[in-house]
Amino acid sequence: MKALNHITPKLFTVLKGYSGEQFAKDLISGIIVAIIAMPLSIALAIASGVNPEQGLYTAVVAGFFISFLGGSRVQIGGPTAAFVIIIYGIIAQYGMAGLTLAALMAGLIMIVMGLLRFGDLIKFIPKTITVGFTMGIAIGIIVGQIKDFFGLEMGFVPAEFTGKLVAFGENFHTLSLWTLAIGGLALLIQGFWPYVSRKIPGSLVAIIVTTIIVSLGHLPVKTIGDLYTIKAGLPTFTLPDISFALIRQMISPAFTIAVLAAIESLLSCVVSDGMIGGRHRSNAELVGQGVGNIMSALFGGIPATGAIARTAANVKNGGRTPIAGMVHAVTLLFILLFLMPYASLIPMSCLAAILIMVGYNMSGWRTVLRILKSAPKSDIAVLLITLILTVFFDLVVAIEFGMILASFLFLKRMADVAAVRQWVDKPDLDEISENTDLKQIPKNAMVYEIFGALFFGAANDFLEVVHKEGKNVLIFRMRNVPVMDISGLEALEEALETCNKRDMTLLLSHVNEQPMKVMEKAGFIAKIGKENICDNIDKALARAEKLAK
Repeated sequence: MKALNHITPKLFTVLKGYSGEQFAKDLISGIIVAIIAMPLSIALAIASGVNPEQGLYTAVVAGFFISFLGGSRVQIGGPTAAFVIIIYGIIAQYGMAGLTLAALMAGLIMIVMGLLRFGDLIKFIPKTITVGFTMGIAIGIIVGQIKDFFGLEMGFVPAEFTGKLVAFGENFHTLSLWTLAIGGLALLIQGFWPYVSRKIPGSLVAIIVTTIIVSLGHLPVKTIGDLYTIKAGLPTFTLPDISFALIRQMISPAFTIAVLAAIESLLSCVVSDGMIGGRHRSNAELVGQGVGNIMSALFGGIPATGAIARTAANVKNGGRTPIAGMVHAVTLLFILLFLMPYASLIPMSCLAAILIMVGYNMSGWRTVLRILKSAPKSDIAVLLITLILTVFFDLVVAIEFGMILASFLFLKRMADVAAVRQWVDKPDLDEISENTDLKQIPKNAMVYEIFGALFFGAANDFLEVVHKEGKNVLIFRMRNVPVMDISGLEALEEALETCNKRDMTLLLSHVNEQPMKVMEKAGFIAKIGKENICDNIDKALARAEKLAK
């Protein structure tokens, strides 16, 4: 069973010593978070191109399993703004069957990621990439609300960003002032309500106020009921029509959903850990997210992940175990069963205003400005390219290109910091190593100290020192070489070959564990001789002195 510890749900360990007092806190927090999640789930479903109730299906089914099987004490799962653009694009091209299959495949991918312990690898995605695509998603969400916020009379909205802008521009003359006024009021309420109360979400207050105004005033403002037929009742189990051709088409979207869900959920876990002083299980969280997305797809929902804002609200209201997340799901189920008919009265412009506020809050524009002001140009380039590709193309291209670019830039930085410096006899020269302690170098020897990873990006610079005029012993001090790849090994082999041709002896000093393993595996130890690999520089200098002619 120890082999499965990394995917053991947090629920199974936090219930030891669980008290009635903590249950009361979890119960209250779960109900409050459900009230926060209700309008967001409906708004996100509509923005994604599906029926309103499907947002609640997602929050109920996925939210329950993410809490039940996940690796966080306080994670709240459900539909999030990060998926809106992706879901809308999939539905526009492949329909609901394509989305369901993509969510199923994404869930399986996340389960495999958790089983293979990929949870810790997500942290290697650079911050510039996550900030860039998050800002890009936020821009896409805000632009996507123009039609409903201004009440434009138009047909189908294109999925592409430029297509949206062109369509909105062509139809902007059809805007409704009443619709714009209701949307503006909803924005103002959300902006100023936190100064009144932070317990009750401003989005819920905006829905109640604008719905009452539109209903009692009989205003010409479109509501959810004018555009959608809302179904109350339990979600039903359905299997999608699956074909091999559709599976092939859904590989890329499924990968996108899985990676984004993993990043968003683990980021939410890290944030919540900081709030409660806890520690999540990243691999268990991936498995829980995977199961949650599979179950959501099978019960008519859409892709889900950890919601940072709802998770933070859970923590602030006293939730400390997954019970709070499960209570949140059950509460939403009751809302789905008994209150959904009233959702048809909600103005569309109010939901658009809620999503505009969501987009604004998730955009991280302050972080973007800080990076633009203070980060190196290479980081700025990664951020801007990822942002632009997210907005004008799609998230898959943005993440792939961003990771490739970031990797190349990282390798360049590693190569730039890698250096080979010669020890000299006179301490007043700049080239002297700070750590030589003015050791006496035998007259027949040269000492070079290597700094940084010895890999393909730095190998060429390393080889230059071998071709300088020397004596009969060449010492490479390698204590500052943490890692070495096959290119670095080939550079050492070439150095050894050159030394042999010049009747010189190559000595290596203080070889670290990873480079030593590479040398042993490649048989380099036998070539150079064990006696020529010294534990430290003192032993290397002593051996050099013995080799004096």
